[in-house]
Amino acid sequence: MIKVGTLYRQKLANSVKEGVEKKSSTFVVSYRGISSAKMNVLRKDLKRKKAEVLVSKTSVARIALKEAKYESLAGTIEGQMALILSNADASEVSKVLVKFAKDYEGFIVRGGVLDGAFLTEDEVKTLSDLPSREVLLAKLMGTMNAPLTRFASCLNGKTRELISILKQKSEKGG
Repeated sequence: MIKVGTLYRQKLANSVKEGVEKKSSTFVVSYRGISSAKMNVLRKDLKRKKAEVLVSKTSVARIALKEAKYESLAGTIEGQMALILSNADASEVSKVLVKFAKDYEGFIVRGGVLDGAFLTEDEVKTLSDLPSREVLLAKLMGTMNAPLTRFASCLNGKTRELISILKQKSEKGG
């Protein structure tokens, strides 16, 4: 017969392992001295960005991450920790985490995984400085659209010149 504690740890380890494997981005954060009310504010902010917070025992999370082949991420775990899991825009999630870390001293972003690549604490901060996916797509579309717009403007200008010349000829010719 399996003990309740063992069953709980197994379920928690499976949640961590599945979350890291199925989500496109995972961030590890440490929180010390942060009240549950402040953590609930963070949860709500992250929920708006389509991210979820998974709090786990440190030892269980380390084992689950090692089983999921994320040893480098397992090395960042220490103290009170939580995993932030998301399939949404990673830069938006990292912006929320970095802002929260600036506001509250005991909250530290330890690192993360983005599409299978390990991110250090500094790389997560750099990721948070990037514009959102929508802004980057808008800039790309603007860049792709600019030559066509200039070409159409050039053709339109030549048409106007031709019409102006024809109008002058018709006025002179009577």
